[in-house]
Amino acid sequence: GESFQVNPTCGDEVTVGVRLDDDDHLHVGYEGQGCSISQASASVMTELLEDATLDRVADAERAFHELMHSKGAGQPNEDALGDGIAFAGVSKYPARIKCALLPWVALQDARLKAGIEIDKPTTPDA
Repeated sequence: GESFQVNPTCGDEVTVGVRLDDDDHLHVGYEGQGCSISQASASVMTELLEDATLDRVADAERAFHELMHSKGAGQPNEDALGDGIAFAGVSKYPARIKCALLPWVALQDARLKAGIEIDKPTTPDA
C-alpha cells in the first residue's frame, strides 16, 4: 500500500509505501520533501520499522503519537521509539507536531490501504 500526505502549513509532502513479507514483517520506504523535521521523522521511522514485526510497528506508532501529544512532559518509550526519542522536543511546538507526525500518518494510511491490520490500538485515544 502507498499513501501520499501533505502538510499545507509547512509545505511538507511525503509518500510512504509498505508491504508485508511472508514472515509478517513490514517493509517500508518513503519519498518526500519539506522541512527538516518531516524528513528526519520519515528517515527515523523507516529505519526503525524496516523488517519489523507488526507488534513492533504497533508499539512504535502508539509511542510516537503519545510522544507528539505529550507537550514535552513524560518519558518517551525508548524501547519502542529508538532514535525517535530525539523528537521529544518537537512536542513543545504545536506548529511542528504536524511536521513530525506526517510520515507516521502516511505509514498508518498506507498500512490500512494494504490491508495490514494491527490488533493493538496505535493512537492514545483508541
